[in-house]
Amino acid sequence: MKLVEDTDNKILDTKKVSDKEAEEAFKTILTWMGEDPSREGLLETPKRVVKAFKEYFGGYTEDANKILEKTFGDVEGYDDMVVEKNISVSSHCEHHMAPIVGTAHVAYIPNERVVGLSKLARVVEVFSKRLQTQERLTMQVAQALMTSLDAKGVAVTIDAAHQLWQWEALKKKMQQQLQIIS
Repeated sequence: MKLVEDTDNKILDTKKVSDKEAEEAFKTILTWMGEDPSREGLLETPKRVVKAFKEYFGGYTEDANKILEKTFGDVEGYDDMVVEKNISVSSHCEHHMAPIVGTAHVAYIPNERVVGLSKLARVVEVFSKRLQTQERLTMQVAQALMTSLDAKGVAVTIDAAHQLWQWEALKKKMQQQLQIIS
């Protein structure tokens, strides 16, 4: 059952944006915010943001299936569940680009071959470094493992905090406190 649209296999027909063009876009955003991008403290900010975004969203240039290519078959019939818990997740929601921070737990039942545990964390990282919803992120990790490993079964859970939710909850709490005080 597919609950969330799979956007992995869609080919984007967009022109490549240069770092310089991205930096100019961030200067425009700074101006839109009411800042002066020529202010001393902001002179290098567009360049720094572009560099940070390359890290935050580096998953678009990586292929999770390639990470899972190296497997081991000498497992002497091992068919119990393989579990990797507490994998750090750092992503950004596709709706507001707000951070999503948490932990993933990944399990699979091998079908003749296993993959090194570090590869499970790498697969989570690849999909995390894209604009995401938690539902799609979970689905993408599970599909990559099922397809690449021909696993008998896969389970993926993500326990994460969406920073926008936390900000909204904080604002609501502050409003309630102000109402009590007044």
